[in-house]
Amino acid sequence: MVSDAPVTDQAEVLDGPVAVIAAGAIPWRIVKDRLEVLLIHRPRYDDWSWPKGKLDPGETIPECAVREIDEEIGLRAPLGIPLPEIRYRVASGVKVVHYWAVRVDGTLLRPDGKEVDAVKWCTPERAAEMLSNPSDVVPLEHLAAAYDRRELGTWPLIILRHAKAKPRSSWTKAEGERPLAATGIRQAQAVKRLLQVWRPLRVVTSPWVRCMATVAPYAKAVDAKIKQVEALTEHRHARNPKKTAAIVESLFDKQRPVVLCTHRPALPTVLKQLGEHMPPRLRALLPGSDPYLAPGEMIICHVTLGKKERIVSVEQFKPFDD
Repeated sequence: MVSDAPVTDQAEVLDGPVAVIAAGAIPWRIVKDRLEVLLIHRPRYDDWSWPKGKLDPGETIPECAVREIDEEIGLRAPLGIPLPEIRYRVASGVKVVHYWAVRVDGTLLRPDGKEVDAVKWCTPERAAEMLSNPSDVVPLEHLAAAYDRRELGTWPLIILRHAKAKPRSSWTKAEGERPLAATGIRQAQAVKRLLQVWRPLRVVTSPWVRCMATVAPYAKAVDAKIKQVEALTEHRHARNPKKTAAIVESLFDKQRPVVLCTHRPALPTVLKQLGEHMPPRLRALLPGSDPYLAPGEMIICHVTLGKKERIVSVEQFKPFDD
């Protein structure tokens, strides 16, 4: 039996090929104005750690994190801010574990009884003492620091480029009616799965066929409301990019999870407007050259709750492409 328990000094810097990819989360809640985090006990290793598990074939790393916390503790919740990954050596080589913060709002947790036989809510200080793997403290410290900065409670704002469309050269009808290619239709299904990691129930999109076809499978799956906006089309953006920027700015008003789907030519305007809400270090993470995003690729920005809307994290993911 191959164990995933660490077998090396945690202070070692581990580079080189990764043998095992895993993902998980640190569940957190606020009780009487105090931050608490959730530890799990694994009987197989008799240790205390965070919910996590290995990547399955055909899934992205964020999808793995959501699936694992559901399987291990019965928690179905969208991912929050990303936390630092950790690396350690296992029998097969270097293992990397990607973590996110996940807020728990009164959900009754159900440990699976096999991989996890007990859970414990405690303060970050107590959790740091109980963790069996010292490297697990790294994402915990980041989470606690984000809480102190009031950057832990957030909502996701997602920018999506439509999936791959049929070539312009082979299309003779109106540009707005150009549909997805066969690859794009498959990508739209993958987009559906990946968006469920953050589960926005607001979809703001260009009304052109290729954008609508990209978001439709997701919207149908979660019963999300779709709002079609002409300012997000290629033609309207070329005519008046300020209106496109204004649509992006309006996404901040409701402070609710949202995905915006648009076209490659509009992305510089969209990204520039997002940059107005983030510090330079995050702005530098935004793609800065054409094509900005691949078809079906998305940028996830986490925005702080409250009157002063600030983007505090930026991630970029492609849906699984078969």
